[in-house]
Amino acid sequence: MTKIKDIGEQGLLERLQRFCPAEIIGDDAAVLETASGQSLVVTTDVLVDGVHFSNITTSPEDAGWRAVAANLSDLAAMGASPLGITVGLGLPGELRVSWIERLYQGMTECLQKYNTPIVGGDVVRSPVTALAITAFGQVNPSQIIRRSAAVVGDAIVVTGVHGASRAGLELLLHPELGQNLNNEEKTALIHAHQRPQPRLDVLPILWKILTPNSCIDAINRVSTHNSQLPIAGMDSSDGLADAIIQICRASGVGAVLEHRQILLPKTFNHWLTPEQALEYALYGGEDFELVLCLPQELASALVQHLGEGAAIAGRITAGSTVILHDEQKKFPDQVLSLSQGFQHFSQ
Repeated sequence: MTKIKDIGEQGLLERLQRFCPAEIIGDDAAVLETASGQSLVVTTDVLVDGVHFSNITTSPEDAGWRAVAANLSDLAAMGASPLGITVGLGLPGELRVSWIERLYQGMTECLQKYNTPIVGGDVVRSPVTALAITAFGQVNPSQIIRRSAAVVGDAIVVTGVHGASRAGLELLLHPELGQNLNNEEKTALIHAHQRPQPRLDVLPILWKILTPNSCIDAINRVSTHNSQLPIAGMDSSDGLADAIIQICRASGVGAVLEHRQILLPKTFNHWLTPEQALEYALYGGEDFELVLCLPQELASALVQHLGEGAAIAGRITAGSTVILHDEQKKFPDQVLSLSQGFQHFSQ
C-alpha cells in the first residue's frame, strides 16, 4: 500500500492535480473570472482529524464531502454562488495515498452538483491530518446577505430539520442506540451527518420572491445596516441557537423562538425524549441549513415556495435576549446562550 512518504510532495501533487481543471492550475495562484458587477465572496474552514472527523464515524469520501459542504454552506448564507475552492492539506508521512485520493473523490462528488472546481491548494507535513478549504463565490452586491440586517418585527425562517446530524453522529458512535428505529431510518440520520446538503438551492427561490418593489420598500428599513437587502441570515453549522444568537448580536436585537415551530426529524419521537430532541436541534450543529430574518410577507412567500422544508420559527424583538417559548406550556421559557453549544477551546 503506497504511503505519502514513498512518493513525496511532488508525487502527491501530481496525483491531486488530476482532480483540478488543467487550464487553471500550474501557476502561483488561481485566476477566477467573475461576472461584471459581481462581488467576490471568500470563506475558509479548517478541519482536523479527531475534532471534525474520525475513521470511526467518517470515511475519507464522507470527510471530503463534509468539508466542501461546510464551505458551500457559508457561501449560501451570504447569498453567493460558488466559483471554486482551494485545498490545504497537513499530512503525516505514514498516511496512505489512497486515503487522500478518496478524500478528494468525496470533495469532487459534492462539488460536481454545483459545477464547482478545485483550483489549487498546498500540501505540508503534519503530525496530524488537517484539511483547510477556502471557497470563492460571487454575488450581486445588492443581494449580499449579512447577519447585521435583522430588524424588530422580522420573521425568522429556518430551512430543513434540525438535530439530524447530531442524531446520526450518536448512532455512529453508539450503535446500540435507536433500537426503535429501522435500518432505513438509521441510515437517513447517518446520511444527514456524513453527507449534509448546503442550501444553495434556496437562493434562486429567494431572489424570485424578492420583487423590485419589496427591495425598494426595504431600503429605509435597513439603511443603518449598510445593506439594501431586507434579509439577515447565516447558516446553522454551529447549531440553530448559535445562528439566531449571532444574528441578533450583529443586528442589535433580540428574538423569540417558538418551540413547536422547530422542525425535527419525525423519527425523533421513536427514540429521543423531548428534552434530548430539543438539545440536538438547538445545539447539535452541522445541519448546514439556513436561518433567515426577513419581513413577514416575504417570509410567508419563502416558506410557501419551500413547502414542508421550511418554517417560520420565531420573530425578531427589541432588546438583546433570545428566548425559547412554548405556547403549549410544556416547557418553561428559557434564554438561549452560546455557552450551551460546542465551542473550540472550551474544554
